[in-house]
Amino acid sequence: MRPRDLSALLVTTIAARLPVLVVGGPGVGKSQIVEQAARAAGADVIVSHPAVSDPTDVKGLPWVGADQTSATFLPFGELARAIRATTPTVWFLDDLGQAPASVQASFMQLLLARRVNEHALPECVTFVAATNRRTDRANVSGILEPVKSRFATIVELDANLEDWSAWAVTHGIAPQILAFLRFRPELLSKFAPTADLTNSPVPRTWAHASRWLTCPLQESVQRQAIAGAVGEGAAAEFFAYCQIYQELPDLDDIIANPKGWGMLPKQPATLYAVVTGLAMKATVKTLEPILAYADRMADKGYGEFAALLLRDMIRRDQTLMGQPAFVKVLGGPLGQLIEGRS
Repeated sequence: MRPRDLSALLVTTIAARLPVLVVGGPGVGKSQIVEQAARAAGADVIVSHPAVSDPTDVKGLPWVGADQTSATFLPFGELARAIRATTPTVWFLDDLGQAPASVQASFMQLLLARRVNEHALPECVTFVAATNRRTDRANVSGILEPVKSRFATIVELDANLEDWSAWAVTHGIAPQILAFLRFRPELLSKFAPTADLTNSPVPRTWAHASRWLTCPLQESVQRQAIAGAVGEGAAAEFFAYCQIYQELPDLDDIIANPKGWGMLPKQPATLYAVVTGLAMKATVKTLEPILAYADRMADKGYGEFAALLLRDMIRRDQTLMGQPAFVKVLGGPLGQLIEGRS
């Protein structure tokens, strides 16, 4: 399931109080999608990490009663927060598959009966859990069968470039990384489990690489840091692409003269870089010339790139859609291209 569809599913299941288990490789965005979906559903989030929990965390702390002849379990931590919740709340069990069997079993009563000992969960609480796969070498030995069956559904999350791009343009990801991954989409998520101390290119590590690009480091040190983030092979390809990015025409020149500026780029690598860079510069002031350049691209047979430019602009700043120039474009051929690819 792609991230956009998973988010839509979770918004619905949170409202319907249906527990969901999300499976996926490391770094594909499971945790962030769950938290974003909770916000979209208007729900608070309680995060538990069963991999480092004890069964007592779920049952409560044994406590001697006032009469000194009886005892009960006193809720604390996440359990206490869940029991006291009065507004829509997602109890997120992150990395559930890494938890010992005893901790997994401690959640069975809560997941099915929605109570533990004498404590009942309020109707406003919904469970969502996430786990890596057994093949990911993430210390996942499996999830107990009675625990799995307590979830209304189990879905697997796959990385998707279009969905990741929509997230990237609103979260400050460096434009050269976004342009590169559009040129080499297979490198967005190429997880390869290994016992060596190396990373793989996945959405999470590309976000780390983007942050390294903003650090004031010597180029050689920055290159080593990025190679440590996404792996040597992916980093080498990225830096080769950066040479193309550095040789781009001046984007301000294009904005200043969108119809008269020289030849349009013909290589896909350069086109991705140009449209990504222009989208990052889109404001109310620059909107009309950028739209004129997009129209020119469409006339020359590069409609897909023109539509990509417009979609990125919308993702960065949705208020641009209300501008008269943008409304006019949406009513024409470019608008149809955007709708066809949304």
